[in-house]
Formats: sequence, structure tokens, C-alpha cells
Amino acid sequence: MAIFTFLLFTALVAVGSYFLTGKTENSSDGYFLGGRSLTAGVIAGSLLLTNLSTEQIVGLNGQSYTEGILVMCWETLAAIAMVVTAFFLLPRYLKGGITTVPQFLSTRYNTTTKTIASGLFLTGYVVVFLPIVLYSGALALVTMFDIPEAMGVSLNQAIWIGVWSIGIIGSVYAIFGGLRAVAISDTINAVGLLVGGFLLTYLGFKYIGDGSLGTGISNLYNDAPDRFNAIGGPTASVPFATIFTGMMLVQLFYWGTNQAIIQRALAAKNLKEGQKGLLLAAFFKILGPLILVIPGMIAFYIFKGENALEIADQAYPELVKTVLPVTLVGFFAAVLFGAILSSFNSALNSSVTLFGLDIYKQHINKDADDATIVRAGKIFGVFLAVLAMFVAPFIANAPDGLFGYLQEVNGCYSIPILTIIVVGYLTRYVPAIAANIAIILGALLYFISQFVLKPNMINSALDAAKASGVTDEGALKLVEAGAYPHFLHVMAILFVMNILIMLIIGKLKPRKEGFVLPYTEEVDITPYRYVKPVGLAIIIVVILSYVVFS
Repeated sequence: MAIFTFLLFTALVAVGSYFLTGKTENSSDGYFLGGRSLTAGVIAGSLLLTNLSTEQIVGLNGQSYTEGILVMCWETLAAIAMVVTAFFLLPRYLKGGITTVPQFLSTRYNTTTKTIASGLFLTGYVVVFLPIVLYSGALALVTMFDIPEAMGVSLNQAIWIGVWSIGIIGSVYAIFGGLRAVAISDTINAVGLLVGGFLLTYLGFKYIGDGSLGTGISNLYNDAPDRFNAIGGPTASVPFATIFTGMMLVQLFYWGTNQAIIQRALAAKNLKEGQKGLLLAAFFKILGPLILVIPGMIAFYIFKGENALEIADQAYPELVKTVLPVTLVGFFAAVLFGAILSSFNSALNSSVTLFGLDIYKQHINKDADDATIVRAGKIFGVFLAVLAMFVAPFIANAPDGLFGYLQEVNGCYSIPILTIIVVGYLTRYVPAIAANIAIILGALLYFISQFVLKPNMINSALDAAKASGVTDEGALKLVEAGAYPHFLHVMAILFVMNILIMLIIGKLKPRKEGFVLPYTEEVDITPYRYVKPVGLAIIIVVILSYVVFS
């Protein structure tokens, strides 16, 4: 019954997306930006589904199972970054009529800057993001349906089956449908994910409250009040101090400059719809912990002591199987499948966009027309998808906590790119050479910091701890926290350093003429009338959430 419900809901989404999408345009704007026709509701739904996938739904609930509500910062603080994007970045993006973020870098600096940024984005997608989404998604679905037993295969074989199934279906959406097909399927799945996510939390509370919602909430709080403290200590995965350093930088990069995300807002029919879409998504992001954090805490209440889970990331799928009726398990698996596809095909569509416009058109075939660019992008998309599907199953040996690991690795390109975009918009005379040095140096220094110096220093500290006879897990956390700065602090340090380097170079060797952002008149850039008061209200609610949970 669960499998039947899963297949039925998945088929309905596919058919609905097909008829609502209509004929895919074969122009750059039509294919890559859905003809610049997206409205606020579609933008908000697509943003949320692109963001939500198994590495977050399963991973973040796994972290809350271990640490409690403090990991809510990954959700609530995102709302502030979305407000900043709506107010500061999006008006400038749409005024310049850009299709990709690196396209702005070409206008502001030079084609070398754009190519480096596009290369960093594509490397991050194919080496880290796409394989992690495929692997974590396959692992979740394989676990929920117990595929190894049902098909008589090993877990590893089941993972391969799941990875290729997700990859092929996602590729069809992204490569052959373009952004509009991706965005519409995202919106349909967004409704299912929000309904299913809130329903799981509601039924979870009733489950631990013997049928009473209020009793369930009371039981969860009284069982471990300290787990409702959002202020993370120095050994937490997200210490409270990082909120004021690298955390906001990561959020601003993700929601304001990450091509896979911001492409939805770039496809807005006008600035007003784009801003409303971002603010609407920000509102739902504040409610994100109800879907991405609280279920993990409910799972901790249910699965502890002798019933404790061996792996924290099992918390979410185990809770689904425990509190949902069999028929709803299939529905929820379909919604989760939609979230997996969304993150995969959105990143793949953005990769196709980056390659087609920023690499193929720029360096391979400068005279290519729109149809040729789209065709070349599709061919590259097939290659990229197949490569990611081959890489994904081998991520099984990646470090524990895929969500945190993903955030840390992404720092290799997130902070350097954010730096040159911020400086590009806030200054007029900083030259291209400054951006090229900053983006390369920033990526290189972060890689050396986190993957060369950090392991060596932690290993030295651990050797010293072992020599003194302290080897328990708590000592390990203390060593990791004290032996090297948290990666979010490192990001903030490098961000400031990169800005200073660019400003110094700009002072010593400024552009001959100041940069002026042109208005291409691609879309109307009249802002949403209430963007300031609505944005301020969202920020206040985020601050109040920390006051309540502290």
C-alpha cells in the first residue's frame, strides 16, 4: 500500500508538471529563466523545495536528535539573509538583466573572473552537492521501503539502484524541461512537503502525548528542558558566537549568490514579484524548525536508552515509519522523493545554465545562437548527471554528519564568490585583477586552513590528550573545539581579509573609469511597496525566536 501511494502521488506530480509547463522555449531566457515569467508563489515554492532535500531534512533532524533545538539557526537565520537579498541584491540583479551570477562578474570585472567563478560553482556541484543529494536521497528511500529485503539485494546494490533512479528522473526534468518545468514541479511538491512535514510533527506530538497534542509538547519539554536552549556552547556543532561571524555570510551566499537558488528570483516577471517571493519564502523559513528540527527531538524522546538509534540520521525515517499510517508513509516518501529531485534537478539546471552561457558561449563557440547554446548545455547536463551518479555511491565513506560536512566544504567557493560580489556592488573603482586574486587566494587559503592545517593541529592535540589518558568522546569534542577555530569563524576571517586585499589593490591600481550598473530594462524594477516593513517584521520575529529559546 505504501509503495502504491508513493507511485500514485509521484505520477500525479509528473503529469501535472507536464501539462502546466507547456512547450519549452528554445531560447536562453525561455529555457534558463522560464521566459522571466515566474510569479511570487511559484518563486517561493521553488526556493523552499530547492533548499529542502534529504541532506537537510534527514541531516538536520539527525543533528537535532543529537543536540536539540540549537541547530535551528540554519533555518531561522536564513530568513534574514533572504530579506537582505530581496532588499539589496535582487534589485541590482534584475536591473542588470543577468541570467547567471557570474554574468554580473563579467560586466563588473572581466571574463576571467566570470570563468573562475563558473568553474568553482560547477566543481562544487559535481564533486560535492549533486553526489551528496543523490546518495542521501537514495539512502533515505532505500531505508524507508527496506529495498534490500524487498528486492533481495545488498544495501550497496540498493543504493546504486536508488541513485540512478533519482538521477535519471531528475535529469529528465532539468535537462529537457528547463527551469519552468523544475519550478512548477517544485511548487507542487512544496505543498506536499509542507503539509506532510507539519503533519509528521503534529502526529509525533500526539504519539508521545498519548493522543493529546498539548501533553505531547509538555512531555517533550519536561523530558529534557536543556535541549530547548538555542544558545550553542563551544563544543556544539554551531556555537552561538558563529551566528555573528560566518553563519550570516554562509546564509547570504546561499540565498543571495548561489546560482541554484537565486536563479528562481532571477526568473521573476518583475522586481515586485521577485521580492514578494523571497519574503514569502522567508516567512515559511522561520517555521522551518517545525519540519527540520522538532521531528528529530521527538525521535530522541522515542528512541533513547535501550532503543537509541545507532546512527543519528536514522531519526527522521524511523519517526516516519513509527507515527504515520502505512498509506501516509507512501505519500510522505513521494514528497521526500520530490524534495530530492528538486535539489538535484535545480543544481543540474543551474550547472547547464553556467556551462551554456558562461563557458560554451564565452570560450568555445562565441557565435552560437540560442538554440545551439541550449543544445550544448543539455549535452553537458547529461555528462554531468552521469558523472554525479557514478560518484554518489562512493560517498558512503564520507565523514559523519553530511549536512555539516557539506557546509564546511562549500566554504572553498562560497566566501570568495560572496566577497567579490559584495565589493563589486559597493565600490566603483576596484579593478578586475583584485577580484581574480581574491577569488583564487580565498579558495586556496580556505582549503589549506580546513583540510591541511586543521587535521594536523587536531591530530597533535589528540595525541597530547591520549598521552594524558583522556580518550573519551567528550574530550574529543573539546579538543576539536579548542585546537582550531570553528570553520564559520575561519570563513569570517577570510571574508574580511579578502575585502581588505581588494580594497588595497583598488587603492593602488584603481579602474580608469568607475563602474556604473546599467539598466537593461529586461523587467520592471519597481520595488514591492511593503518590502521594508515586511522585511523588518521577519527580522524581529527571528530575534524573538532566540529570546524565547534561550
